[in-house]
Amino acid sequence: MQKGATYEVKDMALAEQGMMNIELAERRMGSTMKVKEKFSKEKPFKGVRIGMALHVTKETAVLVRTLIAGGADVSITGCNPLSTQDDVSAALAKEGVKVWAYKGETTEDYYRYLNEIIKQRPHITIDDGCDLVSEIHKNHKELIPSIIGGCEETTTGIIRLHAMKRDNALKYPVIAVNDNKTKHLLDNYYGTGQSTLDGILRATNILFAGKNVVVCGYGSCGKGVAKKAQGLGANIIVVEVDNFAALQAALDGYRVLPIRQAAAEGDIFITVTGNKNVIDTQHMQLMKDGAVLANSGHFDAEINVKGLKELALSKRRVRPFLDEYILPNKKALFICGEGRLVNLAAAEGHPSEVMATSFCGQALACEYLVKHKGSMKPDVITLPAEIDDHIAALQLESMGIKKDVMTEEQKKYYNSWEEGT
Repeated sequence: MQKGATYEVKDMALAEQGMMNIELAERRMGSTMKVKEKFSKEKPFKGVRIGMALHVTKETAVLVRTLIAGGADVSITGCNPLSTQDDVSAALAKEGVKVWAYKGETTEDYYRYLNEIIKQRPHITIDDGCDLVSEIHKNHKELIPSIIGGCEETTTGIIRLHAMKRDNALKYPVIAVNDNKTKHLLDNYYGTGQSTLDGILRATNILFAGKNVVVCGYGSCGKGVAKKAQGLGANIIVVEVDNFAALQAALDGYRVLPIRQAAAEGDIFITVTGNKNVIDTQHMQLMKDGAVLANSGHFDAEINVKGLKELALSKRRVRPFLDEYILPNKKALFICGEGRLVNLAAAEGHPSEVMATSFCGQALACEYLVKHKGSMKPDVITLPAEIDDHIAALQLESMGIKKDVMTEEQKKYYNSWEEGT
């Protein structure tokens, strides 16, 4: 580990590779670069400190550079112990960014680093999973009066924020960036679908064709995972607790089963629910010999790995991000990425192109908070639809796509009620 006054990273010698990876990401994130260009001219964050707990990836580095271009004083740490890309954290440290992050963080370091961000006394928090917001609300309430607001990146974090709101615990406004169409209908669907399978393939090199893939959760992430796995020739089984989501899965042509029944049929299991012990030890004991389990939900709670460790006769690491557990019934189960986010633990996370619109959302949400400073109550807030539409327009422009436009006659018809049959 290498430490400085404003950083703690794995190895500064990795910085050159990190710089090249960030450069490659910038080439693929045209819409974010448009926002960076705007911020460079307008400096909306002059005098504003932004504290971030996000996956420290090459795409996140582009967001960091974008906010700094807007005048922000940025500090960043990870939001998951296995999601940091060490070359990127080194590159950010070399650029002078305040960064505390390495891949494989201990729980102690994880929370110590969160508190390094808190020590910077941020005016805006950017979270992926709500840990930074939660830590401030539980242990650093004295900071809240100076905080303009926050932004939340992922579904799990939004769930936690709504729980805080219900308990009257949320004390500053937080924008639910995940609720943007340009986030959850793109990042969650296309990004999670592709990157989850990428992580499983890197960890196992397993053939998906002909396998029974059990997808636990059929929200935007689950839909993307199911679609991509089906595209590789897998047979999809969906496990759901929500009536409408289960109905959607059935109408999309997938089998819908309770987890106890699916456990005996699956070859590959993927959790994307945001809940706890979705796959428990009782289900594991029903599984086939050689079943592969992976999680793409934010926290490592969806697969009961702790219970599996207590149940198993033995455990060994057979590949860099693949652990074999032998059960009392002598069957082997394989856990990818320690049950943490498989797309970041065993792979590189979402492709840059899909993160472009997500991080446009984060950047413009920060600008929205500054512009509306003091006028928003503590709540979970959705960005106005016109900002979401603007992000989509920027992405279309970056992709060289031209859409059609309505004629004046069509606009008039669309906005009137008097003309009928």
